[in-house]
Amino acid sequence: MRKIIHLDMDCFYAAVEMREHPELAGQPLAVGGGSRRGVVTTCNYEARKFGVHSAMPGFQARQRCPNLIFLPPRFELYRAESQKVRAILRAYTPLVEPLSLDEAYLDVTASPRYAWDIAKEIRARIFAETRLTGSAGIAPNKMLAKIASDWRKPNGQFAITPEQIDAFVRELPVRKIWGVGPKSAERFAAEGVKTCADLQQLTLAELARRHGKWGHELYRLCRGEDDRPVEPDRVRKSLSNERTYSENLTTLDACQAALTELVEELFEELRTKAADRQVRKAVVKVKFADFTRTTKECVSATPDLATYQALLTEARLRKQQPIRLLGAGVRFTEEEDEPQDDPQQQLAFSL
Repeated sequence: MRKIIHLDMDCFYAAVEMREHPELAGQPLAVGGGSRRGVVTTCNYEARKFGVHSAMPGFQARQRCPNLIFLPPRFELYRAESQKVRAILRAYTPLVEPLSLDEAYLDVTASPRYAWDIAKEIRARIFAETRLTGSAGIAPNKMLAKIASDWRKPNGQFAITPEQIDAFVRELPVRKIWGVGPKSAERFAAEGVKTCADLQQLTLAELARRHGKWGHELYRLCRGEDDRPVEPDRVRKSLSNERTYSENLTTLDACQAALTELVEELFEELRTKAADRQVRKAVVKVKFADFTRTTKECVSATPDLATYQALLTEARLRKQQPIRLLGAGVRFTEEEDEPQDDPQQQLAFSL
């Protein structure tokens, strides 16, 4: 049985800025853009009390919190702090998989110590060396460890033991499952599926029919099963999502409406999990009714919805077939080739 720790820094960018600006202590603060086209990359807990959250448009955040202080992102500073945290993590195990600047998985199975004690010591060292806090989740697999790290935020930790998995997962909202976004959760709720216990009532065949390959994943994940290994030094080269439709999409309007939902979810993931990465290409994936597939991509540092709709139109013309699957994604610039552009460009995704 594995011992996995998920370490998630608390409102990382905002916490770094608060440390750098002690005069702002206790005041609501957001990192990002406060204009109509800007978005909140992250915010501190004082701002969250007003309902401000990551990926929220800047103008809306100001409406909810008129005294909100906006600071522009400083990714070089955040990267430097992230490297300090990663150095601490690697002192405990070589099996460290960074997910973004502010979170990572650790596999401490080989250690004779309790994972709980390791996580507690890591968090104490991070605070001692950076004056920043982090929360930790401990579990036998990556999905549950990531869920657990959110259970005692901020500056806390939570463990799910092997014997607790069945009961814990049954009460878990479907939205907590890896890969289930807001739109997917809404569709599940409309079908009466709100918890993993509800999802467990569906057979593997039914989930596969409705969701294709992802249905097989859902069958396992809603039971707390996840055998993905921790992959050291894994660098994400792309980010994407896709959906298989129970009824084929037969018109351009239907395809465009479906793609809009995918792009909205993709942009949310970019804003919250990869705001520090520079986008190089936009990609649309199409699988036709006969199971053949095609992709269309273009070079774009700041793709918007129109970019993806144009790619879809071109890809769809390649075959006169209904469409059973759509996907939207981005490819990132490799770090060694990353241009030194204004980092605020990375927040310019808009609908």
